[in-house]
Amino acid sequence: MNVADEITLRVSEIQRFCMHDGPGVRTTVFLKGCPMRCLWCHNSEMQKTEKELLFFKNKCIGCRLCASCKNGVHTFKYGHKIDREKCLLCGECEKNCPSSALLICGRDMSIDEIIREVKKDAAFYGQTGGVTLSGGEPFAQPGVTELLKRLKAEGINTAVETCGYYDVTDAVPYTDLFLWDIKDTDEARHKKNTGCRNKPVIDDLFAADKAGAKIRLRCILVNGVNTDETHYKNVAALMKKLRNCVGADILPYHAYGGSKAELTGREDNGDKALIPTEEQINRFKEMIKN
Repeated sequence: MNVADEITLRVSEIQRFCMHDGPGVRTTVFLKGCPMRCLWCHNSEMQKTEKELLFFKNKCIGCRLCASCKNGVHTFKYGHKIDREKCLLCGECEKNCPSSALLICGRDMSIDEIIREVKKDAAFYGQTGGVTLSGGEPFAQPGVTELLKRLKAEGINTAVETCGYYDVTDAVPYTDLFLWDIKDTDEARHKKNTGCRNKPVIDDLFAADKAGAKIRLRCILVNGVNTDETHYKNVAALMKKLRNCVGADILPYHAYGGSKAELTGREDNGDKALIPTEEQINRFKEMIKN
C-alpha cells in the first residue's frame, strides 16, 4: 500500500474559482488547525483541528427539526440556543436542517479524495492557476507535503498560504509559491497578539528561501498594532535579504471576519478601530517599493 493511501487530512472547505490565493484561477483547500491565535483572525472556525458545529443564525428558519437531537443540544425557549458541551458532532441536526443553517466543519479526506475534487476544476487553471492550500495553517497537519507531492505529480500548480511557524523545507520541491504571512516584526507584540513567537517564522522563512522556495510575503496591517515606521522598515529589510522573494501583498485588517467567530459560539471579535487608514496603507506601500 502506498504511504499516501493511509494519509487523511481534515478539510474544512474546498472553494472553487478563487482569484486572490495565488496566480490565476485557483481551487483553495482549507485545512483545520493553527498554532496561532491572532487577535485579528478572520477564519477562527479553522483554529482548532477538531471538528466543530457551525450555526449560521441568519439561515435558521425556526423549523425546530434540530430539536429532535437526543442529547438536547438545540433548544428554542429563548430563540435558537445551542449547548455545545452536549454536542457529540453526530451530524444528525445537519442532515435534518432544511436551510443549511447547521454545518459540521471538518471532513476527513484522503489524499486521493482531495485530488479527485480539485481535478474537477483543472480545465479552468490554464497556464498560471492551480491549487492553493490554506487554513488555518496547512502544515499543522502531517501529510501536507505528501499532498503537495501528489498534486505536482498530477501536473497541478501548487501554492501554500502559511503562517510560517513550521519548517517547510521538505515541501519546497513540490510548492510553486509560498504565500508567507508576516504578521509583525516586533517579537513582543507578535507573542502578545498571536500567542506565538516571531523568531521561528523568520528562521523558517530564510530556511525556505535558502532551499529555493519562491515566496510572496503577505503583510497584515492592523491599526495601532503594527502601523509604525520600524515595522515597515523591517519588512522592507526582510524583502531585500530574501533571494527568491517575488513581491509582497499588504492586507489591511477588516472587521467582517469577526462575525465568523459567532459560527462556533464565540463572540464577534471584529473591531473597526483596527482598520488602518489610507495614509498608513500608502506609507507601507511606499516603504516596500523603495
